[in-house]
Formats: sequence, structure tokens, C-alpha cells
Amino acid sequence: MVPGARRRRIRPSPRAKGTAVPDQTPQNDQTPQPDQTPRPTRRAVLRGAAAGGAGILLGSHVLGSVAAHADTADAPEYDVVVVGAGAAGMTAALTAAKRGLSTLVVEKAAKFGGSAARSGAGIWIPNNQVILAAGVPDTPAKAAAYLAAVVGNEVPADRRAAFLGNGPAMISFVMRNSPLRFRFMEGYSDYYPELPGGMPNGRSIEPDMFDGKLLGAELANLNPAYIPVPNGQVVYSGDYKWLNLALVNAKGAALALETYTRWSQAVSQGKKPLTMGQSLAGALRAGLLQAGVPVWLNSPLIDLRVDAGRVTGVLVTRNGTQTLVKARYGVVVGSGGFEHNASMRKQYQRQPIGTDWTVGADSNTGDGIEAGLEAGAAVALMDDAWWGPAIPLPGEPYFCLAERTLPGSIIVNRQGARFVNEAAPYSDVVHVMYDKNPTAPCIPSWMVIDQNYRNRYLFKDIAPTLDFPRAWYDSGAVVKSWSISGLATAMGVPGAALQSTISRFNGFATSGKDLDFKRGDSAYDHYYTDPAVKPNSCLAPLWLPPYYAFKIVPGDLGTKGGMVTDASARVLTTGRAVIPGLYAAGNASAAVMGHSYAGAGSTIGPAMTFAYIAANHIADNR
Repeated sequence: MVPGARRRRIRPSPRAKGTAVPDQTPQNDQTPQPDQTPRPTRRAVLRGAAAGGAGILLGSHVLGSVAAHADTADAPEYDVVVVGAGAAGMTAALTAAKRGLSTLVVEKAAKFGGSAARSGAGIWIPNNQVILAAGVPDTPAKAAAYLAAVVGNEVPADRRAAFLGNGPAMISFVMRNSPLRFRFMEGYSDYYPELPGGMPNGRSIEPDMFDGKLLGAELANLNPAYIPVPNGQVVYSGDYKWLNLALVNAKGAALALETYTRWSQAVSQGKKPLTMGQSLAGALRAGLLQAGVPVWLNSPLIDLRVDAGRVTGVLVTRNGTQTLVKARYGVVVGSGGFEHNASMRKQYQRQPIGTDWTVGADSNTGDGIEAGLEAGAAVALMDDAWWGPAIPLPGEPYFCLAERTLPGSIIVNRQGARFVNEAAPYSDVVHVMYDKNPTAPCIPSWMVIDQNYRNRYLFKDIAPTLDFPRAWYDSGAVVKSWSISGLATAMGVPGAALQSTISRFNGFATSGKDLDFKRGDSAYDHYYTDPAVKPNSCLAPLWLPPYYAFKIVPGDLGTKGGMVTDASARVLTTGRAVIPGLYAAGNASAAVMGHSYAGAGSTIGPAMTFAYIAANHIADNR
């Protein structure tokens, strides 16, 4: 919400119970825990008392009449109102519009695209037409077996089936109805390729280059990338593996040159080349422009309108005025997670936690989830996030992918000991940090490298051999020393323990076998590594001073918990009933991945798929 905006509950008449859906009951962790059940707020109680004859305070719900100014006959009305202009919201809006429904998108921020526009925009959708055309030997049976093995019983089987069954159709739909095109991210393994149905060569796709000029004036409203592509280059997410190795690998060097060639060719054709999240968000917005769907920026959600138990619209702030927008058939909430809401993170998540370590969009403060809670929605997975080790650099944290996997790096706790497979899926690394922190402090941890590593590999956007910016050292995010003991002192860890840890790791690097944490045993571990390093491309000794250590904290791409939904993306109450007219997708909903992470793009792929499901369900049942 904008500063000073106050949330109001709009309920013109008593809430009726929704239709029960026993065959779509959430199971296990999808079932709301007692401490996640919405309770009446002091504000709600005061509203109920003030309502007098116009409203009734009944149990834990306030049932009152709408303020006269908010329920005017001339309030704008659409068939569908979508909250949020990220990947989920724009996919829902595009689908609804193409199904013949009048559609409006309301977006809190001054820019569209949300976290998706900032991201690398990997998309995990098994059996889609892009990977099948590339020769990936995927099948529905393999995908179902793999997702079941990854997620287990945390998520109802019908929701998993809905994702797998509708994902390929969603990809084909957006390709038919927008300029969005995709590339197979060959070699980017599923995160657990050894499980039944896992794919060592991967299933993930990413957007192909998009011409930003197709957006016209709307290009200025595109949310900027988390790490912008350098001017004069066209870089895809799948390129980073090799660009990290450009100084020591012939393929990496050739690809670095190719990024300039791509840019030159695009510019010579009069294009404004965009890739990754910029391409995804830009192309979806172009699809909405073609379909005539309006997007209201700077229009934060204040509340949901609930009429006789059905969600019938939204109250937003627009041009400084509270504006009611009616929805004839449904509201789809795709407003993102609550990663920038300190009070919600404190309430639901493990400590230490805060809002400074996330790379999610600044506008993601849980507005849609809070509105859903007040409407009676159940929530789940609120303790979790799309975690990843992050370096708290000044200005913005750096989500650490390749750097912790490349050979010649280790992560140690505050006792100077390794505690995890550094190359494991990033979400798993942070889960271990939290699990072990109470007994062997891991927050913050430290990633240690030597000058040999620094001479060979790109680090963030700092070229090999170059020293790191002074501001990194001044902030305490990085320390440096010419000796292990000196580095340990700067890190605040026992020197003898750190020396012992490095010596033991160096032995593993020589033998090629990590006996402590099995780094390199999984095909996934080798994606961001150096194939020239033998016998294990994940492991190299630390031996050449000076040595560097980077502070590691539990960062995230966004929170993972939200409103519980069924296989049709309908929001459910704590009593397992549908809230009529209310749908949710993306990080405003509890993730279909449960507490796990199937592969690159397990955030955006399901977000777009359930948005597509929601809009189609509205169209089919209008």
C-alpha cells in the first residue's frame, strides 16, 4: 500500500459460506496451522462496534455495510480484476481477455513486471512444446513421478496434476497470444536429477530476446532488472555458466564475443533487445496492449469487496482517491509475497530474518495475502521462501549462484567448519543454515576463496584478477588476508578450526571425493563448475594467498507462503470451503512446490500456470 493508505473491509452484506470442495482438501503442510488462522484485528473490532445498526459483529468476523462513497452506481466494472502486474497477473489477464472477458490489471508499483522483471526468468514446465522440440525425452509419467518425489505429500495430488496438465498449454497459449518466445536452457539440470523422472539435462526454459520497442511508451514503465545486462550485450540466463569461465574456457570466451554480436545484429535491425525477466515481463505486457487490457499503475490494493460471501471487486487507491472497481465474475490476486513486510516475516518465519536480504520487488509487502486473510482465506507455507545464500553487499544483497559452486570455494559456519554441500540447490543450503543455526551458528556464514579462484572466475560482475570494490570491504561483507589465520581473525572464527577445515577440504579436492557433504555427487552440482578441473569439477584446493571471505546470509527471491488454493486456483477458507470469486496465483498463494524446488523456474512456471488456470476457470463458469 502507499504510505498513509488504510485498509478497509468492504462487506455490504453478511458473508455466506462458500461451497465445500472435499475432493480438493489441502493435505499435510497445506492445511493451515493453528497459529495461521486469521483472527479479528483490533481495527476490525472497532469497525464492528462503530457500525451499530449498519453492521453486525458476529464471532470472529465483522459483517457490515459498505461506506456510501465506495459503493457507487458509477463504479467501474469489469468481468475480471487482476491484482498485480507480474508474471502471474499478466498471464491471468491475457488469458481472461482472450477468453472474451473484460479485464483490468491494478498494480501497486509505479512499474509493471514485479519480481519477474528483475529475475533471470527461468521457467520450469515439463513437457512443454519448446523442450519437446529440442529433443528432451520428457513424458507426463516422468514429470509426475519426479514432482511427486520432490514434493511428496505436502501438496494435494490434484494440484500437482493441475500444474503438470496445464503448464504446457499455458506456454503454447502465451506464445500464440503475445510476442513471448522461449529457449531451452540446455544442461541446466533439474535440482534432484537422481530422483525418479529427474532430468540431468534439464527441463527449464527462458524467454528469447524481445524487442522492447514493441512496447512504445510503456517501455519506460518496465521494472528494471536486478542485475542489468551490460550495455552492448545480449545475455541469456543460460549464458552465465560459460561467461563465468570466459577467461579459462574456450567456449566461454566465444560466448562472450557472441553476446556482442547478438546486440549488434539486433540494433542494426532497429530493435531494443531485452532478455531474461525484462523479456518475459515486456512481452507479456505487449500481449496485454494488443488485447486492449488496461493496466493501472500506482494503484495499490486496499481491500477486497465481499458481497453476500462472494468477492465482487477491489478497493484501490488511484490518483490519491480510494476507488472501488467491481468484478462481475472474479478477482485474481497475483500481488506477490510478503518479503518486504517486516512484521509478517517476524510473525511467520524463523529468526534471524528481515527485509534487507531479499531481492524480491520492493512492492511485495503481502497486501494481497492480508486482504485474503481478512476475507477468511487459509494460508500455508508462510514459514518458507524461495531461499538462496546471499552476500549483503552495500545497497542490495547479491543472490549467490555460481560463485559458491565453482571449484576453490567453501562455506563455513562461525565455528570455522563446513556444514553443507555448497553446490546444493540454493533453497536447500538456506534450509540447512536455519536448521543448524541454533546449535552451530550459521547465520551469518562465510564463503572462503583464494587468489587462484579469483584469477580464474567472474565474481558477480567483477572480472577475474580485479580487486573487489572498496565499499564491499568497508561494509564488512568481504574480508581479505594474506594468511588463513589472519582471515579467520577478520571473520571472527577460530583460526585453528578454519585451517583444519581448509586442509581437509583440500584433501577432498585432490581425491575428487567430498566425504563430508558429497559435493559433486549430483549432476546438478556440476552445472556452475569448471570442466577443466579434475577429477571433480566442483572441487579445487585453496592454496594461493591472499584469501577472501564473503559474509553469507539467508537471502531469497521472494516468500513462498500464501493463500491456500485448490486445483482450479480458487482460494479456500480454513474450513476447506471455496471463497467464491477469489483466485490466487504466484507468491500470493501457497506454492505447489511445497517446501522444495524442482528446478530452475519453479517459481515463475507454476505462477503463470495457476494464473492461466484461474482465468480459464472464471471463463468456463461465468
